[in-house]
Amino acid sequence: MTTFLWLVLSCLIVSVPAQAQTPFYQGKTIRVIVGTPPGNLYDLWARLIVEHMGKHIPGNPSFIVQNMPGAGHVVAANHLYSIAKPDGLTLIGSVIPSLYLNQLIGRSEIQFDWSKFSWIGSPARGASQMYMRADSPYKTIEDVRTAKEPPKCGATGVTGPDSYLAKLMQETVGAKFNIVTGYPGGTDIDLAVERGEIQCRAFTIEAFFGREPYHTWRKNGFVHNLF
Repeated sequence: MTTFLWLVLSCLIVSVPAQAQTPFYQGKTIRVIVGTPPGNLYDLWARLIVEHMGKHIPGNPSFIVQNMPGAGHVVAANHLYSIAKPDGLTLIGSVIPSLYLNQLIGRSEIQFDWSKFSWIGSPARGASQMYMRADSPYKTIEDVRTAKEPPKCGATGVTGPDSYLAKLMQETVGAKFNIVTGYPGGTDIDLAVERGEIQCRAFTIEAFFGREPYHTWRKNGFVHNLF
């Protein structure tokens, strides 16, 4: 009887902590890093997702979004890999999907190993486009290919879609673009187009047909799609 009672007591001692254990994320806050300034597409995607993400994680953690723009999202990726603690409380919420190209071409400022990141998902998977100011002389790709002076396209870095799509046109059909890099985010490129500093920008179709200022631009005929 004594042995039996000790066995029962041992089972209770083991089972009570297991049943009473709280979820890891309960009462915690997850920090989501975004590689662009506030208001850009990647920032909007991240903020939309975190509004709902906590409801689907045991413990229902809260979320904060931290914008960390710079070098075409490289600053954010470097921070996550080299500085952020690997404790499950920091996510890189939104960066350009082509960021791994920076590592492939051996850029000296890259501090991350892309293969060691864990992929969670993507809010959209689609094709891309390039808009061009309608008052520019470039109406078609052929106009760009035969132009004496190439149009100026804005880009955040050298390996984002705003940069490599223009390079792709040059290497495939000989349409040259003057790619102006260093803009903090897409909205900064759009403002530069409005000011007349540059004429074009390449990025996703979802963004171009999904929000302002592009609705107004299309309505007013301010831009047209080069491809």
